[in-house]
Amino acid sequence: MKRVKRRTFAGVICEQEVYSVADGADLKTARPPRPRFKSEEERQRHKDMMSQRKFVNYVNENFGTSSCYITLTFNMDNECHDAEECRMMMQRYIRRLKYKYQDAVIAAVYGQGKTTNRFHIHMITEGIPEEYLQKQWIYGEVKECRHLREHNFYNGVDHGRDYTALATYLFLHWQPEYGGHRWYISRNARKPETEMPTEVKREYSENNPPITPKGYMLVETRSTPYGYLYYKYVRVPACTQKKKE
Repeated sequence: MKRVKRRTFAGVICEQEVYSVADGADLKTARPPRPRFKSEEERQRHKDMMSQRKFVNYVNENFGTSSCYITLTFNMDNECHDAEECRMMMQRYIRRLKYKYQDAVIAAVYGQGKTTNRFHIHMITEGIPEEYLQKQWIYGEVKECRHLREHNFYNGVDHGRDYTALATYLFLHWQPEYGGHRWYISRNARKPETEMPTEVKREYSENNPPITPKGYMLVETRSTPYGYLYYKYVRVPACTQKKKE
């Protein structure tokens, strides 16, 4: 076995993974080994984690301060009574938006309120004016419509345009009983860039990470009992760099 590392860039985020592959493995296609699952519940949790990470990376890659976050609710005349009905209404609204703004990028989820149990929709859009977003929602009320933040703080640290918390909040709206896909992302969304793995010579651990990419700061580390290591870096916000200078 040999140890390799690979980096994925999504907006201001850089993720670096270190893992083992077979000695004769082709680095162009080498992927982290699948964990050993003790139960079907563990397998499902792993799938959920991978889906969440993919969604978070898409959000960080495609959206910024010019993007809008909106919450859409249904009035009594258009209230949805099941997930399939809500999903159809969401898709209908997205088609209406894309008809006029074909190059727009849209991420969307739906779910039920914890206290009301009424269905609602959350969306992040890029390339669509706020006025048009509100005008085209004819099924109820636009509860919230705002631009994404320039500065997002995690544990008191400015991560800049790191929208991980927002993306995670949206991802967790879906429930298994809904069926279908957990989340929607438009086909023209940019994919995060994943570099080809490279072989490593040093020994890494949570306390001994790889060299931080220039202009980034290390904000998270984690590992598994099977030798997989994960490091998250975020690009240092411009205002923070100026203060240091």
